[in-house]
Amino acid sequence: MTTATRLLDELCHLTAQSLESLEPLDHFQVIKLLGEGSYGQVKLAVHKKRGTPMALKFFLRDDTSLLSFLREYNLSLAFCTHPSLTSAFGIAFSTPTHYVFAQQPCLYGDLYDVIVPEVGLEESRAQGVASQISGALSHLHSLGFVHRDVKPENIFLCDRECRWVKLGDFGMVKAAGTRVPCVWYSSPYCTPEAEIARKSEETDSGHLEVDNNGNKQRGNSGKTQRVLVSVDPSTDSWALGILIYAMLMGSLPWSETVSDNTAYKSYLQWTNWQGSASQQRGSDLPENFHRMAPQFAAFTPLAACLLRSLLHPQSRVRGRPDEVERYLGGAWLLDKDISG
Repeated sequence: MTTATRLLDELCHLTAQSLESLEPLDHFQVIKLLGEGSYGQVKLAVHKKRGTPMALKFFLRDDTSLLSFLREYNLSLAFCTHPSLTSAFGIAFSTPTHYVFAQQPCLYGDLYDVIVPEVGLEESRAQGVASQISGALSHLHSLGFVHRDVKPENIFLCDRECRWVKLGDFGMVKAAGTRVPCVWYSSPYCTPEAEIARKSEETDSGHLEVDNNGNKQRGNSGKTQRVLVSVDPSTDSWALGILIYAMLMGSLPWSETVSDNTAYKSYLQWTNWQGSASQQRGSDLPENFHRMAPQFAAFTPLAACLLRSLLHPQSRVRGRPDEVERYLGGAWLLDKDISG
């Protein structure tokens, strides 16, 4: 456990003892709804005494534990000092139905709203966002935290031109090395190692055992055995790679990261990471190694190299977010320059 993760636990303990119950309308003038999700809502408000604009994030108490609320609030308050991380103000309180904290307002929506389907962003904008988010993730990783939910919907815009963005929504953040149940979901943002864990769960829940009477039965009554995995920063690297692809192309490289998905399979074949032992021993590359996967054909060698690093199916050799900086400035798309 790092110093930062220990301090976060202490801050949560202290905040829990001092959390006040307030009526928001007594202290804030609510202007409009900024966003909503499964957690609750974010509303733009002005503090009546200070005149300060802020975003109030409302968490439904029925769906949110006090500890998870306190962790997100204190992480955002104490550790999100990077300019591309959403930071909290020192205001947190509860109502009969919600937990609430105040944070910096991002008034121009999220990145998902400005990525044009099948077109993407201007390349210069995409590189700017990639640079900022890689820096934000590197900051979190240096403190021992992993975001675990990098996607366009969690990247918020500070201006209409998408020149300054902030990564937010820290509800999934965990300390690196924490053991958590692996969750597989149908999305390219889901890592290959999650599919491996899911297959392991299915195998464990489906095997047959012989009971004391000699009868065959499913192990543990057929219940799925949850596989615990260690939280790793490489999860954020993978998501960053998918994000960069989405910004450049306005689409996703495959619908889900599973070995029987045709688009994902073509990517594995291109990168030679289905690799046999003979390849690892240094034999000649197969004929199809240099045949780029069709969905990557628009990228320059520079961008292809970056994406193959961030999207390496083996987490232990996946590139780090800070490596993005080495790839900035040159063209990422063929027949285009970075001026957009």
